[in-house]
Amino acid sequence: MKYISLEGLKKLKEELEECKTIKRQEIANRLEEAKSLGDLSENAEYSSAKEAQSFNEGRIFELEKIVKESIVIKPGRKGQKKISIGTVFEVKLIDGSPSKKQIFTIVGFQEADPSNGKISNESPLGMAFLGNQIGDIIEVETPKKKNKYKIVGIK
Repeated sequence: MKYISLEGLKKLKEELEECKTIKRQEIANRLEEAKSLGDLSENAEYSSAKEAQSFNEGRIFELEKIVKESIVIKPGRKGQKKISIGTVFEVKLIDGSPSKKQIFTIVGFQEADPSNGKISNESPLGMAFLGNQIGDIIEVETPKKKNKYKIVGIK
C-alpha cells in the first residue's frame, strides 16, 4: 500500500497522461525520423529513440501501478489527538540548546521532502511519530546521533 495526498495523486496522473500522449508522440516522431536516415544497425539516433521509448514505457507502467495501488491520505482533523498519515504537527527538538521547533507532515514515500518538513510514513522519523500525541517524547536514531523530540502541537 502506498499513501499519497490528493495533490500528489493529481500530479502523478498528470505525469502519466503526459507520458502516454505527448512523450509517446515525440518518441514516435524521433523513431520515424531516424528510420528515414537509412541503415538502422548503425543509426545512433534510432538507438537513442528506442532507449527513450523503453524508458517512457517503463515509467508509464510504474505510474499506472502507483496510481492503482495508492490510498489517498485524508488531511488531519481538528481536535485530532494522535499523529497519523496526513497529520501536520509541531515538535521541539530536545538537545540542551535553545529549543528548536519544527513542523512536520506525515506523507507517503512518493511525496517525502524532508527539507520542507514532509516526512515519509516509512522513514524512521515518520514511523517514530505515528500514533503518538501531544506531550509525548520520541527518541529517533539518525546516522549522526540520537535525537529527542517533544510533540508540542497537532494542527
